[in-house]
Amino acid sequence: MALFMNYNEEWSDYKIIASGGGEKLELWKDIILLRPDPQAIWPAAFNLSSYKGLHARYIKSGGGGNWEYYLPMPPQWTVSWRSLNFIIKPMGFKHTGLFPEQALNWDKVITLIKGADRKISVLNLFAYTGGATLACASAGAQVCHVDAAKAMVERAGENARLSNIDSGIRYIIDDCFKFVQREIKRGKKYDAVIMDPPSYGRGPSGETWKIESGLYPLVSSAAKLLSDKPLFFLINSYTTGLQPTVIKNILNTALKGYGGTCDAYEVTLPTMEKTLQLPCGASALYIFK
Repeated sequence: MALFMNYNEEWSDYKIIASGGGEKLELWKDIILLRPDPQAIWPAAFNLSSYKGLHARYIKSGGGGNWEYYLPMPPQWTVSWRSLNFIIKPMGFKHTGLFPEQALNWDKVITLIKGADRKISVLNLFAYTGGATLACASAGAQVCHVDAAKAMVERAGENARLSNIDSGIRYIIDDCFKFVQREIKRGKKYDAVIMDPPSYGRGPSGETWKIESGLYPLVSSAAKLLSDKPLFFLINSYTTGLQPTVIKNILNTALKGYGGTCDAYEVTLPTMEKTLQLPCGASALYIFK
């Protein structure tokens, strides 16, 4: 029986070679990395750290960790998905600057924007290094990209330039909730909203964010920014225990009265181990009538 496919199959520059034992062995173009993954609790088929050609491994230690390097590698390089190019760079807390599983959602929003047959404005909150921003812009949308981390917003700009997207994106370094409140006061409207909130975080001025208490107020506030003819509202989350149905219920409650349809789903990545998929988070997509 085939696994339910909830991933995008268009990656040529990224693959999961193997997984298990709390880690995933990844091929990022020509570089092989071994990173922790708390979802990969099954046993690995072999000792992942002994894989021939492994360039670097992130070792967890206490509340943090560090990268160990085994083979020469560049400090950063690029990977491509369709026409979009992204900088990959090993960073703190095991990150590389890209979540390749989000190609599943990039494909969905590109299809919606292109199918709208009109100019679409998108608000992307917690926008990180711009994966969804670039996807929307590549489809012809005007995008407002908001994130509290200056370095990530700057990386998003670099990714846009690498992807030959030189217009259509407004970059904002700000606390997402405060920005939404200001946009409401300014009377700003958007045709679509995307958000990928962290479990916990701090804004540039020390604002505290907790997803359990902050998500619904943020969604209901962002709903006030929707235009008279909204297209979609997409939420993704990596918070352990926050099931797709929870996100769906939040969207259906906050957007009650619009009469649209909401699809909730687990986001996964395929692996080169044919019977395994790696769970990567949860999403819900509300499509307006």
